[in-house]
Amino acid sequence: MLGKLARQHDPNVLIGFETADDAGVYQLTPDLALVQTVDFFTPIVDEPYIFGQISATNALSDIYAMGGRPISALALVCFPDGGELKVLEEMLAGGLSKMVEASCTIIGGHSIRDEEIKLGYAVTGTIHPQRVLANRGARAGDRLIFTKAIGTGVISTAIKRGKADFAWVCDAVHAMTTLNRAAAEVVSSGFEVHAMTDVTGFGLIGHAREMASASDVSMRIRASCVPLLEGALECVRGGLVPGGLKANRSFAEGCVDYTEDVPEEIRTLLYDPQTAGGLLIAVANSDAARLLSKLNNSGISAAEIGEVLSKQKPLIAISA
Repeated sequence: MLGKLARQHDPNVLIGFETADDAGVYQLTPDLALVQTVDFFTPIVDEPYIFGQISATNALSDIYAMGGRPISALALVCFPDGGELKVLEEMLAGGLSKMVEASCTIIGGHSIRDEEIKLGYAVTGTIHPQRVLANRGARAGDRLIFTKAIGTGVISTAIKRGKADFAWVCDAVHAMTTLNRAAAEVVSSGFEVHAMTDVTGFGLIGHAREMASASDVSMRIRASCVPLLEGALECVRGGLVPGGLKANRSFAEGCVDYTEDVPEEIRTLLYDPQTAGGLLIAVANSDAARLLSKLNNSGISAAEIGEVLSKQKPLIAISA
């Protein structure tokens, strides 16, 4: 929809909405730019405090995905008239705990009455204009490294339907409340990274598609190398598939080809909408092994899942 609007021309806008990047970047001085994002959504877990943590982790992720450092946040709250204020208090306390962990200060916000609870944050960060990691810039020959694991969408659906095992919930909650801060710091510590994005609502394929399109390249992903959360396969096999996954697949699958040995449940999960998902990193082949090793040695779950190719058809090739 934004693409249909009249374009504003401001030379200080380094990253706008043209390539569907994770956050906007606005240059203030030759060595300082702002990174800005906003995100909010409805509860995906039952515990208000954990929901607050997930909301904050998810909003902060867009700043980290650009290579930035979050500094301030504004809370966005929708809460029903007559709702239990203790629930709202716990939600905000959970969000605050993650903002404190990120050294990001909540300086205000806005709330409205709404029958459906929603919580999120508008986050501002800083970055050097020459060190922005956009979703464009991936080069043929780069290796694709992905942090975290996928499956939060189907597991959240299982939670809503009362069919999630306790172990599945624990694994998903741990992933959704783990900041991408440490991973972003490793990425920015001397590696030849050409592009980066976080994998959230459009799923792994959706965000890979954005990176490939913005960079004018193609990609090959090895499905067996993509990490999965515990219980994700069981959820798909049990029909616990969210509407967002189906929409993602309908939108993006036209640019994807699979080899015949890629199982259907794996194909499905590649479109699973993630909340506070991992980072998808396009790194020079010469630095890939060293980056992966440093991520893993820093306690960050990461795997090499594919490679960047010269522009060709299909845009994204999936092999077993």
